[in-house]
Amino acid sequence: MVHISEIGEIFRQEYGRSVAVLVRVLGSIDAAEDAVQDAFAEAVARWPDAGLPPSPAGWIITTARNRAIDHLRREASGRDKIARSALLRSEDAALNEETVLIENTVEADAVEDNQLRLIFTCCHPALNRAAQVALTLKLLGGLTTAEIARAFLIPEPTMAQRLVRAKAKIRDARIPYRIPSGAELPARLSSVLAVAYLIFNEGYAASSGTGLVREDLCREAIRLGRLIVDLMPDEPEAKGLLALMLLLDARRRARTGPDGGLVLLADQDRSLWNSELIAEGQSLVRQCLKRNMPGPYQIQAAINAVHGDAATLEETDWRQVLALYEQLLAVEPTPVVALNRAIALAEVDGPAAGLAAVERLELGSYYLFHAVKAELLRRLGRTKEAAAAYLEARERTDNDAERSFLEARAKALTTTGSGPGGQSSADPPGP
Repeated sequence: MVHISEIGEIFRQEYGRSVAVLVRVLGSIDAAEDAVQDAFAEAVARWPDAGLPPSPAGWIITTARNRAIDHLRREASGRDKIARSALLRSEDAALNEETVLIENTVEADAVEDNQLRLIFTCCHPALNRAAQVALTLKLLGGLTTAEIARAFLIPEPTMAQRLVRAKAKIRDARIPYRIPSGAELPARLSSVLAVAYLIFNEGYAASSGTGLVREDLCREAIRLGRLIVDLMPDEPEAKGLLALMLLLDARRRARTGPDGGLVLLADQDRSLWNSELIAEGQSLVRQCLKRNMPGPYQIQAAINAVHGDAATLEETDWRQVLALYEQLLAVEPTPVVALNRAIALAEVDGPAAGLAAVERLELGSYYLFHAVKAELLRRLGRTKEAAAAYLEARERTDNDAERSFLEARAKALTTTGSGPGGQSSADPPGP
């Protein structure tokens, strides 16, 4: 017996790859999405009783393709039907080859290229940056409209309208579904990197659901990061982003306890950190330093390389971390970067200095603003205010693991008057 939740998880994992393959065949993002949704409905009807197919990924693509082709043939008529059927037969053969590769669990360059093509299509200069990122998160990351809206801190209906307009722009402007030529690549790079990082962030700290981490999105973002570096090996920011994701992902196992609960950086068992990923990330950081062309992702990677060097929290070179955040704030002056800087400042100059920096920020809708404020208040002994800030943070996240952690911190303060010991350091939330 296959549970509906298991089917849903499979579709979240395979959504981006399936849509990317079908866009090439159908020539329409909307048609590809509809086809994958039809396949999901079919799986919900069949799989609970029949069980999982040998290759769920191959089944999804094949079923979605067949539903889409049936629909197109029903819609076509006369000469249009004959022409469309001939085209579909040609495209069908190519897709069958890809499906066989997927069903045999062989890594197919063609499938990866489809995803990279879709990323560059979504990141076409005709779309504004917010639309580029949102659409790629939807199509490649498999995120729901609600999850993307939370990532952008905007209402869900606003995000839904943005996605509709972005797809219409691609359709009406006939934006080609291809990887751009070498001369066109640099103009698209910043958007493509932003997309990969946002996919990673949603995996590293899921905005909703029961678990803190979505490993499938972390893996997908890193895989895309590697593809981008292979495509553009001389772009230091591409290497910086890959290094950043590797260094953060290296800590993933230590970020949750046996019960799935959140574990702060200060309390993590560093023996669980992945030394191979740290070594690879730090090697990429060194390569970036040699180029001497610093950018936001490279600086963030350098910050996390410092964390990776420390065997214990006390051994962390916080002055270097703070200096790097100062540099990051100069090139990317956002409130969230300033919040990260305040965390480092509290470690160097004390929690009062950190709290003063936090209270100057306008991030009232961001749960980590309240969580960081609560930790600093707790360290200053202002337990009543800290408990209230923890509860405020809890109300501003939809992730069950985070909500449980924040509620437990608030409860510890109200029952003991001092709460859990230790420092407040947490994994930086990122810009």
